[in-house]
Amino acid sequence: MNAFTNLPSFEFDDKILMQGAEISRKLNQLRVEKFPPNARKTLRNFSMAEVAHYLGISPNNLKRLHLEGKGPSPLVSSGGRRHYTAEQMLELRFLLDRTGKAEAKKYVPHRKVGDKLQVISVVNFKGGSGKTTTAAHLAQHLALTGHRVLAIDLDPQASLSALFGFQPELDKNPSLYDAIRYDSERKSISDVILATNFPGLDIVPANLELQEYEYDTPLAMQTSAEGKRFFTRMGKALVDVDDRYDVVVVDCPPQLGYLTLTALTAATSVLITVHPQMLDLMSMSQFLLMLGNITKTIKKAGAEVRMDWLRYLITRFESTDVPQAQMVGFMQSMLAEEMLKSPMVKTTAISDAGLTKQTLYEVDRSNFTRGTYDRAIECMDEVNFEIQGLIHRAWGRL
Repeated sequence: MNAFTNLPSFEFDDKILMQGAEISRKLNQLRVEKFPPNARKTLRNFSMAEVAHYLGISPNNLKRLHLEGKGPSPLVSSGGRRHYTAEQMLELRFLLDRTGKAEAKKYVPHRKVGDKLQVISVVNFKGGSGKTTTAAHLAQHLALTGHRVLAIDLDPQASLSALFGFQPELDKNPSLYDAIRYDSERKSISDVILATNFPGLDIVPANLELQEYEYDTPLAMQTSAEGKRFFTRMGKALVDVDDRYDVVVVDCPPQLGYLTLTALTAATSVLITVHPQMLDLMSMSQFLLMLGNITKTIKKAGAEVRMDWLRYLITRFESTDVPQAQMVGFMQSMLAEEMLKSPMVKTTAISDAGLTKQTLYEVDRSNFTRGTYDRAIECMDEVNFEIQGLIHRAWGRL
């Protein structure tokens, strides 16, 4: 007798709704426990060495400022170690910019008159490439180095939003859909922006309603001029907040739909994350071919797709993995000019931090083996400083 003939059937929709609700409830319980009393993320303090690193000065210069009574007073731990909050770091940055020599002022890297808003779309056709992790760390790093940053979560799965402490099905926050929808309920993007736990970094969180844009757009293309120029909607939305930010970091969904095309048309630069394995490279090849053909089509419809730069970032790289090293060499033989010099290595520090919905910039170094954390943060900084250099070069800075 077949042991499986008597398995009871069940209502699939009821079952998954129940399981989804239970998972959501448990996640919110963890959030409340981790971030009491209001379930909102806070931010740790930063050591003097970290503050000096992100300000671009030596630790001795930072100590001298403190001894001279300039700037905010650091917090002193029971062991005598000095730390600053992120807000104090920003205060120090403006102090240094005011008091430094005119020709050397570089501590507040805001856009100057004539510098265009930099919009970086982080994309990949395949899930699991480290796209959201890359977008989150890049946005936070740019904020820590003094830029005014807006992160936009364009993925209905809302992973970037979750990393910033938002749980869409419970928080009921709006998304970019509210600013790009086609009907009379459309809002200004300024109405859907929320603050994060990083000074200088705001976010437009995601929710499942974003998926409606994929359904609305084909219908709008048949009935309105707005629909036929769907690709302009994010760029037009960003005009409302152009003077508030230096950089926009967009975490695109892992598929080539209308949301991704809208983000790419608004972008001034594109960052493509890729895991160095054959199947991932094959997937990326198909993505590039499809993207190129679709871009040609929307350009004929009036889209302006011009980028300041395009870069490929190798993610989850294991230098001791011979096939991975060979795949990186293979990519370099074709894409050397467009590949970031620094890969993002595979590290347990990122996955361990993710267990509490945190990034490397949020977790405390003491929670890890020192060598593991130091290698991970050094690698992450190398990647992000390289991207920061591309942003500044687009503004005409050395």
